[in-house]
Amino acid sequence: MKTMEPITVYVHFPWCLKKCPYCDFVSFAKAREAIDHRGYADAVLAELRKREEVLGERELRSIFFGGGTPSLWEPDEMGRVLSAVTAAAGRRSPDLEVTVECNPTSLDEQRARAFRAIGVNRLSVGVQGLDVERLRFLGRLHDPDGGLGALSAALRSGMPRVSGDLIYGVAVGTVEAAREQRPEQAAAEARAVASTGVTHISAYSLTVEPGTSFGELARRGRLPLAGDDGVADTFFAIDEALEAEGLAHYEVSNYARPGDEARHNLGYWQGIDYIGLGCAAYGTVSRPDPRWGLRSAGAEGHDGEASAVRYRNIVSPERYMAAMAEGGEAIAVESEERLAPETRLSERIMLGLRLREGLDLEAAAAALGVPAWPPSRRRAAERLERAGRLEVAGGRVRVPRAAWVFADGIAADLF
Repeated sequence: MKTMEPITVYVHFPWCLKKCPYCDFVSFAKAREAIDHRGYADAVLAELRKREEVLGERELRSIFFGGGTPSLWEPDEMGRVLSAVTAAAGRRSPDLEVTVECNPTSLDEQRARAFRAIGVNRLSVGVQGLDVERLRFLGRLHDPDGGLGALSAALRSGMPRVSGDLIYGVAVGTVEAAREQRPEQAAAEARAVASTGVTHISAYSLTVEPGTSFGELARRGRLPLAGDDGVADTFFAIDEALEAEGLAHYEVSNYARPGDEARHNLGYWQGIDYIGLGCAAYGTVSRPDPRWGLRSAGAEGHDGEASAVRYRNIVSPERYMAAMAEGGEAIAVESEERLAPETRLSERIMLGLRLREGLDLEAAAAALGVPAWPPSRRRAAERLERAGRLEVAGGRVRVPRAAWVFADGIAADLF
């Protein structure tokens, strides 16, 4: 591993004011004043001290505070964590990105200024929609003005980069009389968010996940759902609207003004290692420090980038905090998984094909020590090329924009 190979850090904050019915991330409803802000920061710092040896060998590219609702975290406590992470880094990227996910109900100009003061340079705000009925259906606590107001407050604070999230493909009402969001409505909402001056917009189609409230309603046949054709039409309507506003469609669900792409998420899509801190956080690290005490069979003692471990920390905030308070060398890990080189390549294909530029498949395969073009993949690629769903140029593969709505299925065909 080269000394300054890049790495990113994800810090999970597990509390929200309310659990949204579509959300499958680990989060727990709790009032701001009931959260142990300092105790949780102490626990994350204790974990960091046990992982910092790996971080200290790498160039830190980005830090992302996700959740949950990290904008609920007291800025001073978040600042303690942020300062420690940057201090532990072997070298910080000249354009180090520090992002905090926010909900409109916990973000105003004063709080945005406080985040900026501790070193945050990017806020990602969960607007999700600009229609009262759809926001209520999605379980959001803010109204349309609250979403746009949070974006404006973040921009007024002088925050260098602000992103807004939208969810489309939402149907409201009943299964028998579902009212779907029309493509022109979604495009108008995207233009309204862009007009605030944000530098980035994420637009996701509603995905119904098992284990969520929406998942249970869908299982019982009681969730109104938008049709696939309407969702696809909406995808292209948003694409056209935001490209006209000067935001380039650089990933299936993401748009940015030039130079304002989400660097942290680009790390995931490009297969860069990341350390996860906090309860329920995932991390994926090539050749992790043996002192981490990994339990997985075969997780240690292998050289090269192909030797990687994905871990997940204890999910319960209370158990995580208690384990970190005990001291010692152990880390509050719930599970670890040794990632075979073939698995890592499959993941890079799945994520890399979401990017407009696609993936240098041959370079990725060479780095992992596996063949880029086994016969089955070559045959699948040729079939997808004939269907107009894949472009292959040298060792690089990409999905044409017209086929982006099929990107996940196309990637799966190449495994």
